[in-house]
Amino acid sequence: MTGWARDDAKLDRVQALMAESGLDALVVRAPDNVLYLTNFWGMKGYDACVFPREGEPTLICLEASAEDADRTAWTRDVRLVHGYVDDDPRPVVARTLDAALAALPPGQVGLELSLGTQAADRMVGEPTTFTKAWFDAFPGAADATPVLTAARARKTDQEVERIRIANEIAAAAMEHVRGQLQPSMKEAEAAALWQGYVHGVGTGWQGRVELALPFSLVWAGPGIKTFTATGDLPVQPGEPVLFEIWVCADGYWADHTKNLVVGELREDYRELEEQLLAVYGAAVAYCRPGASLAGLDELVRDGIAEAGYPGQPSHPICHGVGARAHEPPYAHRAGGGLIEEGMVLAIEPGAYWPQGGGLRVEDNFLITAAGAEKLSPFPDGVVACP
Repeated sequence: MTGWARDDAKLDRVQALMAESGLDALVVRAPDNVLYLTNFWGMKGYDACVFPREGEPTLICLEASAEDADRTAWTRDVRLVHGYVDDDPRPVVARTLDAALAALPPGQVGLELSLGTQAADRMVGEPTTFTKAWFDAFPGAADATPVLTAARARKTDQEVERIRIANEIAAAAMEHVRGQLQPSMKEAEAAALWQGYVHGVGTGWQGRVELALPFSLVWAGPGIKTFTATGDLPVQPGEPVLFEIWVCADGYWADHTKNLVVGELREDYRELEEQLLAVYGAAVAYCRPGASLAGLDELVRDGIAEAGYPGQPSHPICHGVGARAHEPPYAHRAGGGLIEEGMVLAIEPGAYWPQGGGLRVEDNFLITAAGAEKLSPFPDGVVACP
């Protein structure tokens, strides 16, 4: 499996932002921040990184993960903690804290004090949280989140390459489902087709991915809503099947919404598709360096309102993608910020009917000097199955 060389452009950016903020060291434990700073994606979330403004970072991880750390981590200062110790009944994170304090250089410390979300570890199903003692151990710590947010908002060449791989896997899985989707198939069965391809084929993808994980919400026809679970509604000819899909490939993500239809798309859905694609196209054209994120939110929501869906959608219409599927920046008319070259943005207008049904279109776009470059090879809109 081909490894990833140390991404000095990324790490130098973090250290420069630390200097601007007066931080001498970051102590991070969110799996996506540990990955971002060390390239190590832990199994159980018991890991941490001490990242100094000068000198070698320290990775702290479970002894059971020593082989993974040796193979993937950029830092050579790896300190192992035991999952079980005969004479120490404390939880693992207490030993992680001991190791972090031992590695900490003098000066101002930054902690993740205002995380909104974090990506999961590789086991995914049981995210690990740290105790109050973790935060109490660093009195006077500053919030490191603004520094990490600013650094992560603009991607390096390596990060873009890793996001492209996740996009490729997601698109290939959609092509796989497109060839197998059948009337009367349950939403959950369609989801399983997509997920099975991502995990089974995406793991080992082109000799470059150690682990690909799928996440999906799949809705058929009247089941298309926001923030509801995949169920057992059947696929019906003429009604779209919406795939809200994420791929995580070794810690870097793709976030798409793709739509399939068996047979001829029903006329009311065809009209909605045309309306949404017009808004979507305007949003993509708007996304150039220096454009206002607030202005993007206004453009999309005003366009959806003009199409007859005021107040929609209830979900964000644009957010960053990288070491999380949803990360800053977010577009909001009451917020601030500018679109910058090097950002990777998910653009996702949607409109939903009160009785159930609707559409969303979404892809990931790299912001270049010339505008927004679509990263997924799978088409937008509603794609007909053969």
